[in-house]
Amino acid sequence: MSFEFVQKLPTPDEIREQFPVPEKLSELKKERDAEIRDVITGKSNKFLVIIGPCSADNEDAVCEYVSRLAKVNEKVKDKLILIPRIYTNKPRTTGEGYKGIIHQPDPEKKPDFLAGLITMRKMQIRAIEESGLTAADEMLYPENWRYLSDILSYVAIGARSVEDQQHRLTVSGFDVPAGMKNPTSGDFSVMLNSVYASQHPHSFIYRGWEVNTSGNELVHTVLRGAVNKYGRSLPNYHYEDLNTLLTLYNERDLKNPACIIDANHNNSNKQFMEQLRIVREVMHNRKVNKDIYQLVKGVMIESYLEEGCQKIGEGIYGKSITDPCLGWEDSEKLIYDIAAYE
Repeated sequence: MSFEFVQKLPTPDEIREQFPVPEKLSELKKERDAEIRDVITGKSNKFLVIIGPCSADNEDAVCEYVSRLAKVNEKVKDKLILIPRIYTNKPRTTGEGYKGIIHQPDPEKKPDFLAGLITMRKMQIRAIEESGLTAADEMLYPENWRYLSDILSYVAIGARSVEDQQHRLTVSGFDVPAGMKNPTSGDFSVMLNSVYASQHPHSFIYRGWEVNTSGNELVHTVLRGAVNKYGRSLPNYHYEDLNTLLTLYNERDLKNPACIIDANHNNSNKQFMEQLRIVREVMHNRKVNKDIYQLVKGVMIESYLEEGCQKIGEGIYGKSITDPCLGWEDSEKLIYDIAAYE
């Protein structure tokens, strides 16, 4: 056997019992969840801004970022709902590199999954306590969902995961919005099939249990750009792309048609400053077309305290160790610009 079983990890129930969410934060999450739900269902015209570091690699820096975001949120909350990105798992294209705080609580040390689970949960709870903002994360590993299911208000399903059956089935049991990204091929039909599957009930095996789900009507699409057969980036946030997505939505029996635009990744070719231009183009397209206005419910932006990125071990506080991000000043100004469009 090629597996080495290192240690048995605590169950989600055991971790949640050891590190519970205080009652006042549970009530706050309910309020935030209801607000975000109303945006996805079209009851609210507020705009979602899912913004934060590419990877949540340092608890102090992440919590400082989210606390700054909370102060901005107070100024724009009549028009926007700011959802901090606290991404604790990172997919790696080749399998190499930093995989997130759940793998390595200290990026300079070897993986420690027990410490990672504890660090992940403590960081998420601390961020809510200090900011009043519940967060978004990416569900890279479906079996880990319940470690954070009582904390998160939004979940992204990545381009490499969107075709996976277990991801789709698990999302069908969520009670919060989940954004299905287009696959790296850019195929809209794959993304929409994933939305359809997750909006419907299923029976399957999950963490050793036979489970039933009721379907998640809040599942929607996320456009993040694609690559062609030569590996070159192809953006898909333009006016024509949004009209095409709208047409495809209208051809399908899907609940709550909605789309979020990911301004980085292949939409920006990972040129992080391009996010400023991309977001402004998206806001303009919403302004000139009422159907696009109704379809596009928000944007995703990669942003941190310091702009750009660094190698692990360089020690620059609040600077990404994965993909490059916008710095704080540009991010703050962009949020105000988004609010001005609304």
